[in-house]
Amino acid sequence: MKKILLILIVVLAFVLRFYQLDSYPALNADEAAIGYNAYSLIQTGKDEHGNPWPIHFQSFNDYKPGLYFYLVLPFVKVMGLNEWAVRIPGATLGVLTVLVLYFLVKELFKNEKLALISAFFLSISPWHIHFSRGGWEVNAATFFITVGVWLFLKGLKNPKLMAISFISFVASLYTYHAARIAVPLLGLSLIIFNWGEIKKNLKIFIILGLIASIFLFPLVIDLTKGSITSRAAGVGLFADLGPFSRINEQRGEHNDFSGLIAKVIHNKPVNYGLAFLGNWTKHFWGEFLFLSGDEIQRNKVPETGQMYLFDFIFIVIGFIFIAKNFKTGWKIVFSWLLIAPLASALTFQSPHALRAQNMVIPLVIISAYGLTSLLSLIKEKIKIKNLERVIWGIIGLLILWNFGRYLHMYYIHMAKEYPYSSQYGLKELVSYVKENGERFEKIIVTNRYDQPYILFLFYLKYPPAKFQAEHTLTGKDNYGFSTVPNFGKYYFGEINFSKTQPENPNSLIVGTDEEIPKEANIIKDIYGTNGYRYFRIVAN
Repeated sequence: MKKILLILIVVLAFVLRFYQLDSYPALNADEAAIGYNAYSLIQTGKDEHGNPWPIHFQSFNDYKPGLYFYLVLPFVKVMGLNEWAVRIPGATLGVLTVLVLYFLVKELFKNEKLALISAFFLSISPWHIHFSRGGWEVNAATFFITVGVWLFLKGLKNPKLMAISFISFVASLYTYHAARIAVPLLGLSLIIFNWGEIKKNLKIFIILGLIASIFLFPLVIDLTKGSITSRAAGVGLFADLGPFSRINEQRGEHNDFSGLIAKVIHNKPVNYGLAFLGNWTKHFWGEFLFLSGDEIQRNKVPETGQMYLFDFIFIVIGFIFIAKNFKTGWKIVFSWLLIAPLASALTFQSPHALRAQNMVIPLVIISAYGLTSLLSLIKEKIKIKNLERVIWGIIGLLILWNFGRYLHMYYIHMAKEYPYSSQYGLKELVSYVKENGERFEKIIVTNRYDQPYILFLFYLKYPPAKFQAEHTLTGKDNYGFSTVPNFGKYYFGEINFSKTQPENPNSLIVGTDEEIPKEANIIKDIYGTNGYRYFRIVAN
């Protein structure tokens, strides 16, 4: 029966992550970059900018960690350049994380019921589903971290499994920036909490550590390049000048603004330290976790937190029962919970659901423990069978209602309420241009929406060798991003119609409602799958 339940949970996780995976939500620019760069490697052995087999992909000058690109590569090779190829690896790892969590919880607590409920809660988790349904590198990193923790615990008695654990942790570091903060600290906590067992095989442990260091050497060398670290600095906490301005403001309120007291109390370590702590604590706020989620629309579903409302109830109950019976396993879960948001807290965007995604694992375990403890309490205290069934029914309906409402908000409302959360309309635009743009000398496209050039490359399947030879990157903007202003006959930029039209005869001009006047010779309106009009096309 337990095996059947586990199979059903995994099947549920599969359906929730693969249903309409190729079409919903629309492919975004980062996913298109992953797919096209994999396509470019297959065709030329170089990324879109001509870098051979990189560890970090230059892309929009944001230097994305490369492992997920290489996971996508064989799918692009077999299936071609399309949404399925980019998203299947992430969705698959999302499903496998559900299965791995089951084994991890069993290893931590030797509790079958808790393991099953933890896996079930992760299978329906809004936080986990959202980032499993796309080419999100963070979801792959969460899988590798979860596998690493599980096999570390198993490997305390089997060194072969410990070796795989180390490899999995190393893989996470090659997959996502935030893992480079979380994994070393999580690994340190695992060592501290299991030092007694580690000492028995210390020699093997040291050898494995040295081997892992060898695997990490190329990454360390790559991270010494200023171009890669500059992106991190662009979103880092010190890029926010607010705490610095506050220092000057606070010192100015002293009679002697350059005095010792003013300098000791109001300085960068203090103010940025407080900003960091503020960012870290925001990840534990109820509004973020249970009500509204991330502020960035791409990372959220309308009127939905990162967790369900029922999770709030079960997490509170879980904390109460954990306090009564604090086993060794909870030390690992709590250290994970505290460590997970640290990387996100080091940036000026907090709380951040993407960078702190692996936080979902310990939260789900605590929530599941709250439910199992509540069910045990009901069974022990409620002696009237019918009343016990009523309470269980209420709990079941609460979970079902939250889950059903989430799916409704995700599939019915998300794309309509957040029409710019992904690149809706770009696929339809490229399809029209492919069919009707041959006779025009130029295709001029608005850059109002995020990095349109990469979506054109993706859907046109533009020859990578040709693109590498003819394009240039713009300078970095305030956030460290660059873009490609043109390739071939395709040009991307702001549309000033009164100026753009006369200067570009025999062109297709693609702009937004705000950029294209109603009296223009509009030959086509482009709508996204959400019914929203994104572009108007003028034949010049």
